[in-house]
Amino acid sequence: MKKRKKGYGILLFITIIFTLAAISTLIPVSSSSKECYLGYKAHCTFTPIGTIICLIAAGSVCKIRKKFFTSQEDS
Repeated sequence: MKKRKKGYGILLFITIIFTLAAISTLIPVSSSSKECYLGYKAHCTFTPIGTIICLIAAGSVCKIRKKFFTSQEDS
């Protein structure tokens, strides 16, 4: 059974925040000042780049969380 160390929940929360931030960059907003690189007015004008950066950050935090904050315990 896997045992979670202290700090696991915080890193899980950060992963969720980065994932939600990546999704929010794709939302179309008509009041945006410029079009994004994908050709529409999005919440973030750097839409594909900002989305990729947020997803890489979420993946990195997830990998760190799995490697350092989860330990395998034998039964």
